[in-house]
Amino acid sequence: MRILVAGGAGYVGSVLVPVLLDHGYQVDVIDLLWFGNRLPPEVRVVRQNLFDCEVDDFRGYDQVVFLAGLSNDPMAEFSPSMNFIHNAALPSYLAYTAKKAGVRRFIYASSCSVYGYTVNELYDEDSPVTCGYPYGISKLQGERGVMQLGDDRFSTIALRQGTVCGYSPRMRFDLIVNTMFKSAMTEGTITINNPSIWRPIIDVRDTSRAFLRAVQADQSIRGVFNVACGNFTVGQIGDMVKDQVEALTGRKIRIAMKNVQDFRNYKVTCQRAQNVLGFLPRHSISDIIDSLYAHRDEFGDYSAAEFYNIVVFRSRFAEEQALPALRKAA
Repeated sequence: MRILVAGGAGYVGSVLVPVLLDHGYQVDVIDLLWFGNRLPPEVRVVRQNLFDCEVDDFRGYDQVVFLAGLSNDPMAEFSPSMNFIHNAALPSYLAYTAKKAGVRRFIYASSCSVYGYTVNELYDEDSPVTCGYPYGISKLQGERGVMQLGDDRFSTIALRQGTVCGYSPRMRFDLIVNTMFKSAMTEGTITINNPSIWRPIIDVRDTSRAFLRAVQADQSIRGVFNVACGNFTVGQIGDMVKDQVEALTGRKIRIAMKNVQDFRNYKVTCQRAQNVLGFLPRHSISDIIDSLYAHRDEFGDYSAAEFYNIVVFRSRFAEEQALPALRKAA
């Protein structure tokens, strides 16, 4: 089976692509490489804007996995217009183009952010989606654009991921568990803005396994699936990171508690993914912390720009904005 991973050189792709290779799939990647390339050398990587892809670029592939787009709220709020273009329009365009090329399945990396605010209810895939923030709105629009193209010959699957955390060769420290780990290791303090809000969490190794299960699903399967290892309050996560880093390092870690209002509060159930895709997470928050600690010597300067998507995005955005003026001057 030939699989094309759009945006496959990023945080999730750098874990997922080796998993697909290990299972015998032929994998190619299209990516702008804003965050570098840490993929295995045998992977064919095309550096290309995904909006420039045409039908011929997808011919011969059995499945397309979409991991591209803007990846979090800070990026979305920095440039709402770019957010809606890349998270809403791009996956819809690529799914449309892939279908015309004869691709049999399109798998979209969606987000549990679409739920917005669930109060204290446990939401499944049929529950209301009420997010009022640019990132969650755009992820839902992209999801709907992909899903409406599904039919008996074109399987469309959307994985609504919890907050993905853990170690990746393309590392990020702007994700909740990773951020707390970084702060504990470098400052001896974990800052908690609002301890009461809920988040579903998933290890990057498990979200990669969820994509693998989607790739391997029967051709008749399509739909939306929540994927997470569980739901936790931010205060609960902070305590777990504190206790484990203290145990690993022998250092005392302090909690700095704030009370910042946040209307992004959601809990989800993942029973459908288990029943239909056969997906069962293997890793807990404790395992996430262990994975980060095991790779601590690789990180060097935890504050390096490459670890923070918004920092890289601002730089690239400024470069792109400057290009028309430079061309005109030339």
